[in-house]
Amino acid sequence: MGGQACVLYGAAEFSRDLDILVLVEDAELDRLSGALIELNAEQIAVPAFSAENLRRGHAVHFRCRRDDVNGLRIDVMSSLRGLPGFEDLWERRTSFEIAGENIDVLSVADLVQAKKTQRDKDWPMIRRLVEQSYFSAGSEPRKELVEFWLRELRTPELLMEVCKRFPGVPGVTRPAVAASLAGDFQEVAKRLDDEERVERRLDQEYWLPLKRELEELRMSRRGGV
Repeated sequence: MGGQACVLYGAAEFSRDLDILVLVEDAELDRLSGALIELNAEQIAVPAFSAENLRRGHAVHFRCRRDDVNGLRIDVMSSLRGLPGFEDLWERRTSFEIAGENIDVLSVADLVQAKKTQRDKDWPMIRRLVEQSYFSAGSEPRKELVEFWLRELRTPELLMEVCKRFPGVPGVTRPAVAASLAGDFQEVAKRLDDEERVERRLDQEYWLPLKRELEELRMSRRGGV
């Protein structure tokens, strides 16, 4: 659900971490625990690895110590801001075959939404993900794909190009699209900046209570009050 997925979609060259979205059921958590043991993964930081913490929206962090993956960080979550539950995400996942193994990742649309965070590094990744989708789609893309570009393109020139190329596609309610249809480049750029500011603020608000819980856990671990 993170950088490794971006690599598979062709929007990144490498990622240092492995981010996993997991279904919070006993059997699935047992399987994950077994895999972490095989990787000699030790938990780092708080919170504890538990179904309760995952359901509350926390990320649980591990560091691998097995020789062939030494230092690899694994972050585990069960929910993502602005996205539906695991079952729905699983139904619309994308599978890549790598060395004979299927690797299941978030759909590109879900991955884009997951990357709408307060972190500076995620916004260039969103731009590359949608651009890669656009440039690799061929000359006759599906209507659903065009709608995805209209909703998510963050490059003013490309958004204006899509609006011009596909006038018959039903309009997407987005101020940046309205500005593109009007041919106002500066207004498109401004609207895209406005979108990013809103998403960054929403992400900050989402994580604020969870960060407070983490700070309480850290204080408790140190014997504070």
